[in-house]
Amino acid sequence: MARYTGSVCHLCRRCGDKLMLKGSRCYTPKCAMERRRRPTGQRFRRRRVSDRGLQLAEKQKARYTYGVLEKQFRRTFAQAERQPGVTGDNLIALLERRLDNVVYRLGFADSRNQARQIVLHGHIVLSGRRTNIPSCLVKEGDTISWREGSTKTEYFKQVAGEIGSKSVPSWLGLDRDNLVGQVISMPTPEDAGVKFEGQSIVEYYSR
Repeated sequence: MARYTGSVCHLCRRCGDKLMLKGSRCYTPKCAMERRRRPTGQRFRRRRVSDRGLQLAEKQKARYTYGVLEKQFRRTFAQAERQPGVTGDNLIALLERRLDNVVYRLGFADSRNQARQIVLHGHIVLSGRRTNIPSCLVKEGDTISWREGSTKTEYFKQVAGEIGSKSVPSWLGLDRDNLVGQVISMPTPEDAGVKFEGQSIVEYYSR
């Protein structure tokens, strides 16, 4: 399965914004954006960016945030186009409904990359079925819990000890005692709190 294996800190510097790709490290002085805010490879004065360039930057920012490669991102956009409503909002909702993102939003992982690994290793149970597909879309009423064998690991004990200090978005519910999450409603762009514009991505793919 293809995936990005380079430095995620370079992605933040390339976008010129913190995308919170390394979890708690992004809140410390060790964050690359705190030490070197200049984009990677920049040695001279930057030229004015065209409208097309700004749209591309927004699309790349969305891809980097959710850890999705171009081919899969394009398929997700096509799915958003087929749905009724505003395509940009549909796209954000589909990205938020990814299982790896939900695991991250529930506080089971410090970053989406870590959440993806947790799902791939089979630690997560979705509505009673063990699921190892990070891109699987959750729906209203679904429950997200840990596999029984995974509750005996040191990582699970660490998550259980730190879960009390983590916040959960309003479209998700969390039983902090048993570490079981539930999808209460479908996410909205306001719930996602993303740092990119869905409309710019629509305009980019419309050309």
